[in-house]
Amino acid sequence: MALSQGWVKRYFKAFCKGFFVAVPVAVTFLDRVACVARVEGASMQPSLNPGGSQSSDVVLLNHWKVRNFEVQRGDIVSLVSPKNPEQKIIKRVIALEGDIVKTMGHKNRYVKVPRGHIWVEGDHHGHSFDSNSFGPVSLGLLHGHATHILWPPERWQKLESVLPPERLPIQSEEDCLHGSP
Repeated sequence: MALSQGWVKRYFKAFCKGFFVAVPVAVTFLDRVACVARVEGASMQPSLNPGGSQSSDVVLLNHWKVRNFEVQRGDIVSLVSPKNPEQKIIKRVIALEGDIVKTMGHKNRYVKVPRGHIWVEGDHHGHSFDSNSFGPVSLGLLHGHATHILWPPERWQKLESVLPPERLPIQSEEDCLHGSP
């Protein structure tokens, strides 16, 4: 009897040691490196959730890449909603700070993205609550960079950072630095 109790005690002690090491490591990883998230809604169709309400894509969000606000035009990013801090939204980066963007339904036809901000839009313009509704978004609201679709299995793929040609900035900061009109 004492032999079996000793085994249980050793097992419990080893389990506790492993648990108290694994949990902080897992929490740190999910908070700082990457996590998975389910995408809901039609705002990013056809890139995400092409099947509509029948299915939801699950994506890998890379927190590491956005920690220094390293985003490019065309990246799909997760961010805290500027209108509801309890909600996260997923959109495509259309313009970076200094870019002049032609808006689609914003109160101003053209907007120069201020320093420390980005312009984000959903791929499905008629069904997206994005910068055309709330304006440029502070880089501080970035949560993660969507890099891969993980679910459903038949849609597993790397997400490319592609900016639709019709959404190129009218003038970018690089154009100004290199003397282009």
